[in-house]
Amino acid sequence: MKKIFLFLTASILLASCASTKELEAIKAKHEQTKEELLAVKANLTKCLVEKENCEDKAFSLESRVTELKKDKENTLQQVENLTVLTQGANDNIKETLAQLSKKDKYINKIREAASKKDSLNLVVAFHLKRELQDGIDDEDIEVNVEKTVVFISISDKLLFKSGSYTINEKASKVLEKVATVVNGQPQMDVMIEGHTDNTPVTAGSALKDNWGLSVLRSTAIVRELQNKYNVAPSRLIAAGRSSYVPLVENDTPANKAKNRRTKIIILPRLNQFFDLLDQKVE
Repeated sequence: MKKIFLFLTASILLASCASTKELEAIKAKHEQTKEELLAVKANLTKCLVEKENCEDKAFSLESRVTELKKDKENTLQQVENLTVLTQGANDNIKETLAQLSKKDKYINKIREAASKKDSLNLVVAFHLKRELQDGIDDEDIEVNVEKTVVFISISDKLLFKSGSYTINEKASKVLEKVATVVNGQPQMDVMIEGHTDNTPVTAGSALKDNWGLSVLRSTAIVRELQNKYNVAPSRLIAAGRSSYVPLVENDTPANKAKNRRTKIIILPRLNQFFDLLDQKVE
């Protein structure tokens, strides 16, 4: 009996020792499993975060792709529009060059006409000086080309008595020579321009002021050229400037004498100039 009891006790002790070891092993295994589970949870959490980041990136990339597609469409549309604009610009440039070419031709025609006109003015001035110096070499007669016109400035003492608008005999000789040159240039007009000094007209005179005197003197010469020397009246212009365009100050008798003058201006007709402007340039 004693042996049996000892055997049972030993068996129980052995079983107890075995159970304890198994229990320890199970606990160890449990702890390991918990750690592995925590690691798996951590990895899962990390994967979920990465998934969310990837989804955000994917959404962002999809949005970017959509924007790029729109940009591409806009760019293509702009290129198409630019092509149209470029074609239009090319057409405009061609048209502008064509217009410039026409304008150059037009300017050349104007320059050619101006050159001819200047040459004609010089010829007229030459003939006037030659005619007037032939027997009338007087310092009170001046012939010049001024801008686009030829003018003859004649001191009033050669044409009129003081305060009068009646042409004297000496004037006829001057006007005859002027008419000879004027009649030789039928395409040009002639303006007679009267000038006075600033001395008021004589009290009681039929003239009201120097305006009247300057105009009556110019019309007297116009009538003389028309009636005596056959200058076409359609070419004649009578004008008076009174004392308001003096050559010098009206402060001395000598200066006043310079300002009392008649200008005979030979000028091209305006309608000829406008006809030139209206000409079509091919």
